[in-house]
Amino acid sequence: MNSPSVPLSLRKVSPMTFGRENLLGTIEMLIDPLVLIATLWGLAARSMEGITPQILLLSVILFSLTFPGRAYTQRSLRLTIGSIIGNWCLIALLLGFFGYASRYLDSFDRDVLVNWLWLAPLGLIAAHLTLRSCAVSIIQAQGGEARVVVVGVNSLGLQLADTIRQNSLLGMKVIGFFDDRSLDRLKKPDDCHLLGGLSALPAFIKNNDIRIIYLSLPMVTQQRILDLLDNLRDTTASIYFVPDIFVTDLIQGRLDTVGRIPVVAVCETPFAGLNGVIKRISDIFISLLIVALISPLLVAIAIGVKTGSPGPIIFRQRRYGLDGKEIVVYKFRSMTVCEDGPTIRQASKTDQRITPFGAFLRKTSLDELPQFFNVLQGRMSIVGPRPHAVAHNEEYRGLIKGYMVRHKVKPGITGWAQINGYRGETDTLEKMRKRIEYDLDYLRHWSMRLDILIIIKTVLVVFRDRNAY
Repeated sequence: MNSPSVPLSLRKVSPMTFGRENLLGTIEMLIDPLVLIATLWGLAARSMEGITPQILLLSVILFSLTFPGRAYTQRSLRLTIGSIIGNWCLIALLLGFFGYASRYLDSFDRDVLVNWLWLAPLGLIAAHLTLRSCAVSIIQAQGGEARVVVVGVNSLGLQLADTIRQNSLLGMKVIGFFDDRSLDRLKKPDDCHLLGGLSALPAFIKNNDIRIIYLSLPMVTQQRILDLLDNLRDTTASIYFVPDIFVTDLIQGRLDTVGRIPVVAVCETPFAGLNGVIKRISDIFISLLIVALISPLLVAIAIGVKTGSPGPIIFRQRRYGLDGKEIVVYKFRSMTVCEDGPTIRQASKTDQRITPFGAFLRKTSLDELPQFFNVLQGRMSIVGPRPHAVAHNEEYRGLIKGYMVRHKVKPGITGWAQINGYRGETDTLEKMRKRIEYDLDYLRHWSMRLDILIIIKTVLVVFRDRNAY
């Protein structure tokens, strides 16, 4: 079969798909903005002033910030409540900061705003719990479970079917599998219902009200996939291809286009586009706030370093930054030496190079405070993989698979690895490997909520941890 000579075009999936067939998704998109606006209007209507133009303007801002709403029906109850509270805190802080800076807060009834701060998250939690309890009924109202078949009995196809079976809120039911291989070659599990070979698929689809077909075939069988798609042109079932590229370890894997040519990101930074703008603005705002608050402490530490031992106050060291390019990182000097050569020995518990005052600084991580100026310079971020000395990078990049992927983002003052017990000396290869695993996990699952969680936990870890020296 010859491929049609038309320009390649691939539309990204949009979460904003309305209609009866996506009734649950439509409600999930609307529930957050509607609940927040409803609680605000309810409190405003009970006040002396009523629903003022300022309330209406705030409602428009709220809708733009929260639409489309997040989907929580497939998350655990604990994660749902935690996410709702965390997201509400971010919205409240954002609105409060700009409202205070512009003096727009003075236009509102203070009692309304105070009561709204606690009523809004309670309303969101109640609404999402109610939706969760009604989700199965909503799925039935939109036509019941969609009947699904999977083409290809392999690890990816079996995993997909198992995921559908375990999650009733997906609104799908796996009828069975199709595969041309014999039963002795498939080594299929007992719950894998084999319905026949690929040639029997079109007739089965037509006669059994199958609404969705998942093609879980290896990409190397391209001609077989094209022939199958050609045979399925007479069906109204939705067809999805499950590419086997996704069995590999993807870092921010997503669909994109170059012109009109579709491409799949296998390893990419989480800070592309708007995420990068949000990350940078938060870094600048938080850094300026912290530097302003700790400026007396910075002066006191500088005096302590200078009087404690001879040498410079600030220790400058070359490290790898974004995209593996060298940057200069600042720290308060905590040692009698300022090593930055091809071979650097990590600090240990009984290291004689550490000054008495430096030991205190390292234990409390106060030696890292000058790195907030690195953040303002754009060399670092507040949260991200900790930067290692150039000598250590060159040593470990050849020993640990995926080591350099951590440099797809700016290094951070604190990170996911540090709050999970991998702060301070990494005296074994296994410790460094675990640190890198946490760094890559941060890249896969980044969100502003995760950044805030890391910042809060860092403060707690500094006072409890005994690994740094």
